Amino acid sequence: MNNLRRLDLNLLVTLDVLLAEHNVTRAAQRLNFSQPSVSVHLARLRDVLGDPLLLPGPRGMRPTARAEALREPLRQALEALEHAVSPPSPFDPAEASHTWRVAAADYGESTILLPALAGLRSAAPDTRLAVLEIVPSRIAKQAEQGEIDLAFHTSEDAPAGLHRRALFKERYVLAGRAGHPRLKRRPTLAQFCALDHVVVSQDGGGFRGVTDQVLGEAGLARRVVLSVPHFLFLLSVLASTDLVAMLPSRLVRDNSALRVVEPPVEIPGYEMAMLWHERSHRDPAHQWLREYIASSV
Repeated sequence: MNNLRRLDLNLLVTLDVLLAEHNVTRAAQRLNFSQPSVSVHLARLRDVLGDPLLLPGPRGMRPTARAEALREPLRQALEALEHAVSPPSPFDPAEASHTWRVAAADYGESTILLPALAGLRSAAPDTRLAVLEIVPSRIAKQAEQGEIDLAFHTSEDAPAGLHRRALFKERYVLAGRAGHPRLKRRPTLAQFCALDHVVVSQDGGGFRGVTDQVLGEAGLARRVVLSVPHFLFLLSVLASTDLVAMLPSRLVRDNSALRVVEPPVEIPGYEMAMLWHERSHRDPAHQWLREYIASSV
């Protein structure tokens, strides 16, 4: 370790070339140094390593036993260092074998990951994708520690300090089963409030949401009779009962089991975003994944 502290990279590069050329002049030409500079490097190397390294011979210089022992390990070490500091190679999804880990709620799974999945499997067939249940309070820490590559969350509630890319803006619609007798046309505000509603409560068992906040500001209230933790169950409930729900429009588009109408009250929508940490911001594989997902939604 003491010898290593006394060396710099230029000395090791010079030694590598000298061991290949056995000639100070030719080594200087390869290194684009002056011959005196190479001689100075060689003198420094001899002092640090305690060995003459190269001795005069009939056909140039010949390496000592110590120099011969250094030749291959030094070459391997310099090649490894060159590889380590070289710019990353372009990412080829067809040859990749990455395992990506992303965090999403079931809404993000359905509206972001599902549309991208088939194409992702085709473009990068040897990669793997792990989808983790999102815990909003842990997104920043998980991303920082490399536990997740991406998270899909609303822009409004995105943790500070993460890179963010907006994917789309979402709005709310009123949905119930196909053939629902009270959704043949857009209901009036009074009719809307009298319907039996179901809500998704991700924090567990709540019966209020953004719709109730808007109605409350107008002195109104609706009938919320069921609270569920996931959208998947809610969609099944709607298709098999006369309950209705205010849902993000992307979640119910092209669903023939449901009837979708515009609600009689305007509910603020939200923006969905893709989030990631600075640690992976410039990684070619990560950049490719982000671009692919963004182009798929």
